[in-house]
Amino acid sequence: MKRGNSEYVFLIALIVALGGLLMGFDASVISGVVGFIKVEFNLTTLQLGWSVASLTVASTMAMFVAGPLSDRFGRRAVLRIAAILYATSAVASALAPDYNTLVIARMIGGFGVGASLILAPLYIAEIAPKDKRGRLVSFNQLNIVIGISLAFFSNYWILQLGKSDAAWVQDLGIDQNNWRWMLGLEALPAILYFFGLFMVPRSPRWLMMKGNNEEAQKVMSRVAGQEKALEELDRIRKNIEEDSKVEKTSLAELFKPGLRLVITIGIVIGILQQITGINAVFFYAPMIFEQSGLGTDAAFMQAILVGLVNLVFTILAILFIDRFGRKPLLTYGVAGITISMLVLSYGFNKATYSLDEQAIASLEYKIQVAAAEEGEELKDFAEWTEAEKATLVQESKFKPMLAKDFNDGDLYLAEVAALMPDLDMESHRQDFLNSAIHLNTYLILVALLAFVASFAISIGPVMWVLFSELFPNRIRGIAISFVGVINSLVSTIVQFVFPWELETIGSSLTFLLFGLFAFVGLIFIIRSIPETKGRSLEELEKILIKED
Repeated sequence: MKRGNSEYVFLIALIVALGGLLMGFDASVISGVVGFIKVEFNLTTLQLGWSVASLTVASTMAMFVAGPLSDRFGRRAVLRIAAILYATSAVASALAPDYNTLVIARMIGGFGVGASLILAPLYIAEIAPKDKRGRLVSFNQLNIVIGISLAFFSNYWILQLGKSDAAWVQDLGIDQNNWRWMLGLEALPAILYFFGLFMVPRSPRWLMMKGNNEEAQKVMSRVAGQEKALEELDRIRKNIEEDSKVEKTSLAELFKPGLRLVITIGIVIGILQQITGINAVFFYAPMIFEQSGLGTDAAFMQAILVGLVNLVFTILAILFIDRFGRKPLLTYGVAGITISMLVLSYGFNKATYSLDEQAIASLEYKIQVAAAEEGEELKDFAEWTEAEKATLVQESKFKPMLAKDFNDGDLYLAEVAALMPDLDMESHRQDFLNSAIHLNTYLILVALLAFVASFAISIGPVMWVLFSELFPNRIRGIAISFVGVINSLVSTIVQFVFPWELETIGSSLTFLLFGLFAFVGLIFIIRSIPETKGRSLEELEKILIKED
């Protein structure tokens, strides 16, 4: 491929892969918002979980229709619609006056996520020359990870910007509506994506499917060069003819006895990738760090580290997957997940709870804010003098807590409730825990980053490579769709129940459960999953598929 052609196809892939970046951003930006909307809309833990999980539900539904719609109207056209959905979701989320509107806005974005998840890599695969296809398609996955990191960074940046005394910050209301700006910022890259897609040609494969061979040849010549264009178009034509002859596979065929092993592997790996808690970490990272006793600023800063570690180890996975093989990465990665989660459970289990004067003053202030009448404004706590804070402590009903230390969070909360029986403990429960907890924050941070690194270099990216190799050609499409839906369903459940788990059974037991799930998955990987590296698809089919 000539240099000019190479630069052009790279530019096209870059523009289309922006859909992956938007997907990662849209999914993870909620991590910085959950703490604010819980207070703003007075949400229960299950409502909070649904505000996060609703996007995944919508994206799963979109996966069912994105493919057929793109076959009818074109990949580029549907991606433009996805860009509009992203922008609409960002603006509607930022302006949401109530909880229900916010959820609807998030689900609109979810339809964009589902469409771009399917179509961005599909388009790149269809337009890229065969010798560049693997690298350019993986570029989309890399952009998803970059989008996740950008979401963590932009959340922190907006949080810090809101503390600025600059007049324009006050005029734009960034200080009072930081969470709205976190969600609304996505509109900018979404608009850029929409207009950028006008520079993208229509897919040559789709054009040939529609009988527009002349335009398909022009596009392919621009992408691959005149010499290779005819060769690529001939390959596409033969592939379309073969696809038209293949009988459609029904879902029932997946459950034939001969396919039992391969579909079991698919289901177990699809569940394992999500049930170990990765999206709980990505979508609730600041909340987890705040539960370890860190302040809001520090919690958001640590979330940036989560995104960066995820990015670095995803790149390493791309580099190592063909060198070391799939099974070694899965084995050592899931072992790392297991150990990390058990360490997290241990770290939170060893926590102690006690209140100092600063914590009591802060809690009293939060109680006053919650009890303030509509329209009543209280001076920001950061502006209170030490004398004013000392007065709060002296007048506080929690002052007797100064001399007490607890090894159990529930006992500590029971003591708090006894001192102030009229207080709504449900709405203040997490504030009391976060203010009093004392644990090894360094251990928690290292374990959480180790978990993300272990996931990013193993089951995160390896799962999709494994699926493309394990399933025989005649059932590959429907099998990947089937396990993909299961994967999304488990992801939705984890996101939905995670805040409830933290409140009901506590951080230690929640992470212990994730660790136990990972351990069971590790045993399955060691015993049941073959190494697919260096084996042809036909060879793997002989090993895995038993004739009925």
